[in-house]
Amino acid sequence: MDLLRIDHLSKSFGPHKVIDDLSFAVPEHSIFGFVGQNGAGKTTTMKMVLGLLKSDRGTIMVNGEEVRFGQNRTNQFLGYLPDVPEFYGFMKPREYLKLCGEITGLDDNQIKSRSDELLAMVGLDRANKKIGGFSRGMKQRLGIAQALLNEPKLLICDEPTSALDPIGRKEILDILQQVKGKTTVVFSTHILSDVERICDHIAVIHQGRITLAGTLSELKAQHKQDQLQVEFASSEDKARFMAIPQLSPFLAGADLSGTGVILQDKEAFKMASIVLDALVHNQIVPTRFELLEPSIENLFLEAVQ
Repeated sequence: MDLLRIDHLSKSFGPHKVIDDLSFAVPEHSIFGFVGQNGAGKTTTMKMVLGLLKSDRGTIMVNGEEVRFGQNRTNQFLGYLPDVPEFYGFMKPREYLKLCGEITGLDDNQIKSRSDELLAMVGLDRANKKIGGFSRGMKQRLGIAQALLNEPKLLICDEPTSALDPIGRKEILDILQQVKGKTTVVFSTHILSDVERICDHIAVIHQGRITLAGTLSELKAQHKQDQLQVEFASSEDKARFMAIPQLSPFLAGADLSGTGVILQDKEAFKMASIVLDALVHNQIVPTRFELLEPSIENLFLEAVQ
C-alpha cells in the first residue's frame, strides 16, 4: 500500500512554475528520500501535502484520502518536522509535549506514556531544562518526538539534518531508522550521504519534475557502470599488472591514478574473470578487487544534468 501518492501535481507562483506535473508514490513502512537541490520544489511539495498550500492542479492522497487545501482531515495521519522547528522556549520538553497532546486530544495517561516513550527514544528523557537552552540538535530531536506524539502513519521531515554537525546528523538519522517499523517516513534533503545511509526508496526532483525514482538497489542496477577497480600495495605490483599481455584490451582508456586501476568493459563479469585469472597466474595479490556500483552522487548528477 502507498501511504502517499501524488499524481500530476503542479504549482506556480506568478509566472514561475515551481512544481511541474509531479508524480510519485511512497510505499508503506519505507524511508523515502525526496532529493533535490535548494529551490528544486521540495518544501513547496511538502506544504501541499500538509494542505497548507493550494495546488494549481493534480491530486494528493494520504492513506487513501484526498488532501484538500484549507482542510486538515488528512493531517490526522501525519506528523511533520520542519527544517527549523519552533518551540515555546520557556517550557521544558515534557511540558511542551503535554501541551501538544492536549491540542491533539490525547488523555493524560496517553500523553504521559507517549511522552516517556518518545523522550527516551530521542535521548531527551533526562533533559529537564527549558527548551530555550537547547542546542539545534536537541531541538530537532524534540521536534521528532512532537511529530510522533499522535502515532502518525506518515512522518514528513523537511531537511531535518541540513544545519546540524556530524554528530547531530547521525543522531537524527539513527532515530529515523528506529521509527521505520512504526511509521512511513518522507525525508526531504540535499545531503546525498544521508539518503544513501537510511533511505530505501528515492525520488530526485529537479526544476519541479521527478527525474529519477525507484529503490536504491534498482537504480544502481539500472545505471551500473561496468567498471572494475583493482588496487595494489605498491607501484611495482601495479607495473607488473600493467605488463600482462592478455589485459591490454582492457587497459586502453583505463583510469590509472595512484596505485590502482579502474577498467571498463560492457561485459564486466567476463572482464573480472579474466583479470582475476591473470592475477593468480602472475602471483599478484591486490589490496582491492571490486566491481563498482554507481554512487548516489553519480545517480543524482545524471538526473539533474
